[in-house]
Amino acid sequence: MLIAIPIFPRLTALDAVGPYEVLQRLPDSELVFVGHRPGNIRTDNGFLGLAVDAVLEEVRAPDVIVFPGGVGTRALMRDERVLAWLRQAHETTRFTTSVCTGALVLGAAGLLDGLEATTHWSAYDILERTGAKPVASRVVEHLDRRIITAAGVSSGIDMALRLAELLVDSTAAQAMQLMIEYDPQPPFDAGGVAKAEKAVMERALEYSRKRY
Repeated sequence: MLIAIPIFPRLTALDAVGPYEVLQRLPDSELVFVGHRPGNIRTDNGFLGLAVDAVLEEVRAPDVIVFPGGVGTRALMRDERVLAWLRQAHETTRFTTSVCTGALVLGAAGLLDGLEATTHWSAYDILERTGAKPVASRVVEHLDRRIITAAGVSSGIDMALRLAELLVDSTAAQAMQLMIEYDPQPPFDAGGVAKAEKAVMERALEYSRKRY
């Protein structure tokens, strides 16, 4: 089972690495980071580098795509090389998925036309312009279309666990959860727009202006 995670300049690291930590542990799976050209790229703040293992055209028929987000997705929405690869690969995937603003690229490729989908809360308006119907859900599934979208950053782990269940079974998914000790108990309860106080929302907007 071949799992492709596209990476690109100014992606959000956890959008890719969170699902990677779950899916790379599945039996008989191979995971590859794909991109425009082999070599290192820098994530959204420039501090962290990730390596492209294969160019897009070398991975034409992955079983699963996990498209991460980050401010770099805006350029990809106009990148016909990426969009053409995504459209072609989706024809034969078992699942085509996104995390955070990776949904914008799926939308730009025409994969979300008329479908409910989720992304980071700050990008609902952009997602809607691609023809999707943004919803404030952590994970949105269209199993008949083989498409799953996840909201911001940490929801990619939730989505990957659901993928593990769909690809193998629920016991495998729970084993992955245990192996990465994913048992969230955050010290605050401000993880959604509806829960955040005004001052928290203002600070979040300030911090995320150039990130998503």
